[in-house]
Amino acid sequence: MPSVSAHVALTLARHIDHVFGVMGNGNAYFLDALEKQTDAEYTAVRHEQGAVVAADAHFRASGRIAAATATYGAGFTNTLTALAEAVQAHAPLVLVVGDEPTSGPRPWDVDQIALASGVGARTYTAGHADAAATTVIAIEHALTYRVPVVLAIPYDVATLEAGPVPEAPEPRLPAPLAPRGEFGEGMLEEIARALHAAERPFLLAGRGAWLAGAGEALGALADTTGALTASTALGRGVFPDARYDLGVTGGFGADGAMALVREADVAVVFGASLNQFTMRFGELFSPGTRVFQVDIAPAATHAHVGGFVRGDARIVAERLVERVRAAAASAADAASRMPWRESVDVAAARGYDAGDELAPDGRLDPRSAARRIAELLPEERVVVSDGGHFIGWANMYWPVASPDRMMMVGTAFQAIGQGWPSVVGATRARPEATVVLTSGDGGGLMAIADLESAVRAARGRGMAVIWNDAAYGAEVNLYGLKGLAEEPMLIPEVDFAALSQAVGAEGVVVRSLADLERLRTWTAEDPASRRFLVLDLRVSGRVIAPYQQEIIRVNS
Repeated sequence: MPSVSAHVALTLARHIDHVFGVMGNGNAYFLDALEKQTDAEYTAVRHEQGAVVAADAHFRASGRIAAATATYGAGFTNTLTALAEAVQAHAPLVLVVGDEPTSGPRPWDVDQIALASGVGARTYTAGHADAAATTVIAIEHALTYRVPVVLAIPYDVATLEAGPVPEAPEPRLPAPLAPRGEFGEGMLEEIARALHAAERPFLLAGRGAWLAGAGEALGALADTTGALTASTALGRGVFPDARYDLGVTGGFGADGAMALVREADVAVVFGASLNQFTMRFGELFSPGTRVFQVDIAPAATHAHVGGFVRGDARIVAERLVERVRAAAASAADAASRMPWRESVDVAAARGYDAGDELAPDGRLDPRSAARRIAELLPEERVVVSDGGHFIGWANMYWPVASPDRMMMVGTAFQAIGQGWPSVVGATRARPEATVVLTSGDGGGLMAIADLESAVRAARGRGMAVIWNDAAYGAEVNLYGLKGLAEEPMLIPEVDFAALSQAVGAEGVVVRSLADLERLRTWTAEDPASRRFLVLDLRVSGRVIAPYQQEIIRVNS
C-alpha cells in the first residue's frame, strides 16, 4: 500500500513536473516514490540551498512552479537563505522536507516551523490521513500568494501505509483583481484624463506587469498616449515596441534615459514596487511629475505616488486604453500635437559608456568586456545573475527579449552565492535556450559546490561569466572608500577556469578582449557537442558601476 511519502510525491507530481534536491534520511522515501511512481523529473544538486535556488529560478524562467527537497535538521537549515530570497522575491515553490517525529524532537532536531516562519514561509505538515489534501493546499498557497511554502513529513509518519491515493481537488487560484467600486472607477478616469492631457507621458512597468500578462495591453496604451516607456530591472522587455523604450530605470539606467524620465509630466507605474533602487533613492521623477501607480498591493508603495489603483496590470491597462481612446475621439485637438516619443532620440538616450579595453590598473575594463560579450552571446539566451557589485554590467549591457530571460536571484534578500544552482533551475525550465550565468568571484566561491550541478545540468546549453576582481567588490567600493581595512574584503585571485575544467567544463581566462574570441566560436558550435563554458574575466575593481556610485553617494 502507498505510504504517506508516496501520497505526497504522487499528488505533488500531478501539479509540478520538476523537483530539485539533496537526498537524506528525512526525504528518502519521498524521493523513492517520486522516482519509481511518478513522471516528475528529479535533478540532484550538491547543497540544499541550491535545491531551493533551482526551484526559484525554474519559476522565474518559466512561470511554472517547481519543488525542492531536503532532509530534516542540517539539511533544512541549509535552505534558509534561499528560502528567504524566494519570500522576498515572491517566487512560489514547494520545499518538501523531513521533520522531527510526532513523538517529539531528537537531539539533532530544530524547530523548523519557527525557522521557516522567521523568514516568512508557512509550513504545512503532512499527516497520516490527509497527506494528499495537505499537498494540494500547500501548492495552492504558494501560487495564490506567490511565496515559497514548506511541506513537512514527520519522520515517524513518512513510511506509514496510507491506502490508495485520493483524487485531491485542483488548486484553486484567485481571479485577476479588477478595480472595484466608485473610488476605483473614479481613479481610472482621473488617470485616463491625465494621460490624454499629458504633453510628456511616461509608462513604467515591473515584474508584476509581466506576471499579469500585461505586455500587449501596455504596448497599446503606450501607442494610444504616445508615451515613452521603461521597465524595472525585473520587468525588462515587457513593452513590445523597443523603439520608444528607455530601458531599465534606476541605477542601471543610462544617464540620458533617466534625464528624459525626469521630463515626464505624467507617469503611470504598473506592477512595480518602486523600491529605492528603481526610484534612484527618490530622484527618478522630478517634483512636478504626477505619478500614478497600479498594483495588487493594498496601497501605494512610495510617497511620490499621487494616485493609486489596486488592480491587475493587464485589466487596468486595457481599461485605460478604452478611456484614453474615447477621450481622444471627442477632442478637437487630438491630432495637433506631435507625440513626445517622436521628438526625442531614444536610441541615443539609451547609450552607455563604452569603456576602455583595459582600466588604468592594467586589468580588463568590465564595461568594454560587457559590450563585447553582448555582441557574442547566443541570441536565444536566458541570463541568470548572482548578487554582487558586478550586477550592473549584465543589466546595463546585455539586452534580453522579456522579463523571464533576465533573473537576479539573491538581490531581493541582498544575498550572494546563489548563481550556480540558478543555472540548474533555468536550464530545466528552458531547455531550448542557452543559460548564461553572470557572477562574481565572491558569490561564485560561496556556491562552488553547485558548479558541478550547473555543468551537469546545462552541458553545452550553459555558460558562465565570472567577474573576477579578486575582492568582494561592493564592500571595497562602499567601505574601502571610507577608510576601513580592505584586507577582509579581498580574495586571493582564484582560477575559475581551472576549477571548471575539474568538473568537465571548458574554462578560459580572459585578460583582454581578444581572449573573448573563444566565446564567438563556442556560440557557433552545435550545443550537443560543446561543453559548458566558463569565462574567467580578470576585471578591474577600480571601475565602479553607476548604480554602485549612486549607493556610495547616498551612504556618504
